Amino acid sequence: MSMFRTALILGLLSAVGPFAIDMYLPAMPEIAADLQADVSAVQLTLTAYFVAFGIAQLFYGPWADQAGRKTPLYVGVGIFVLATIGCALAPSIGWLIAFRAMQGLGGAVLMVVPRAVIRDMHTGAEATKLMAMVMLVISVSPMLAPLAGSGLIALGDWRHIFWVLCLAAVFSQVLTATGLPETLPKEQRIPVNLHTLWTGGKTLFRDPTFMGLTFIGGFGFSSFMVFIASASFVYTEQFGLSPTGFSLAFAINAIGFFTASQLAGPMGARFGITRIIRWAATGFAVFSFGLLAVGLAGFATLPVVIAGLFCANACLGLIIPTTMVMALDPHGEIAGLASSLGGTLQMVTGGVMVVVTGLFFDGTAVPMIAAIALCAGLSLALALKTTRAMQHA
Repeated sequence: MSMFRTALILGLLSAVGPFAIDMYLPAMPEIAADLQADVSAVQLTLTAYFVAFGIAQLFYGPWADQAGRKTPLYVGVGIFVLATIGCALAPSIGWLIAFRAMQGLGGAVLMVVPRAVIRDMHTGAEATKLMAMVMLVISVSPMLAPLAGSGLIALGDWRHIFWVLCLAAVFSQVLTATGLPETLPKEQRIPVNLHTLWTGGKTLFRDPTFMGLTFIGGFGFSSFMVFIASASFVYTEQFGLSPTGFSLAFAINAIGFFTASQLAGPMGARFGITRIIRWAATGFAVFSFGLLAVGLAGFATLPVVIAGLFCANACLGLIIPTTMVMALDPHGEIAGLASSLGGTLQMVTGGVMVVVTGLFFDGTAVPMIAAIALCAGLSLALALKTTRAMQHA
């Protein structure tokens, strides 16, 4: 199977989870009004999804190492479909939070298994190239999903969004059955038991490179989660944008991330992946703290915020695919477990950052930017330490 076709299939599968986030972002203010909930309660629908998404990866990774890559996909997406129907019918914010958590439990498989499939097929620069191609397919989510959500709100209400997500999940089941080959031969599968989990877990937790790369990408991803949870309120309440206007502004910010991600493979092959991680983390911090300084000075206008986040997210687009690939590279025999543990640590970190940000969030841009800058600073500190150790290893 060609790399392009592989990237297309894995990208379409992986895009279902981001669509479950991005598509309903324009509807968050409407959900708050319809279900008589405050902003923090609506943000909990995102936090519940992220935390459940992260924790469930601990289950899917080892299972994928034992049963192969396709069976966990069937089960996880099936759970996602049932949960999405529940979201569409949710009578209160409490029920919506619960079904969003269930969605995360099912959707987590779409994060773990595609990464493990990539590791089954390629390593190093080739794996980075394939990961970047997959992320290019996923990029339709932040660019088109909010616009699609805005259109569905105009035609009906926010519940229509979840019915469309349900159809997308059913399509992913069909795609798994007809287009995705099994990439883990039976002779390479590892039985799941406490001993193998304990041994594999100890290996990963004791690997400073794996942990460092995981949290470099984790704090970078956390900044994006903070942006996702806060942007709809900032853009609509502080800057007065319509749901469609918010969707366009959100898409511009996301374009920086996914355009840069396509350069990760070629740049890694030319300059070395460790150097790219260090450069990108530095740029991410410089742009984030620069935007924070501008915001604290009172000049955080809509164009300034969009431009600053575009530049910061472009650097982030180089960090995430490279750290994902490099973290898994030495652990091919436990790629599923490594993928799931890394994903869990990143998602839980992001969920914690969203909750902490919510405590200080007032509907304006500065608290959101401050949280993003904090993530960028932590990511840079880890990047400098980890890449230095990698060069001397």
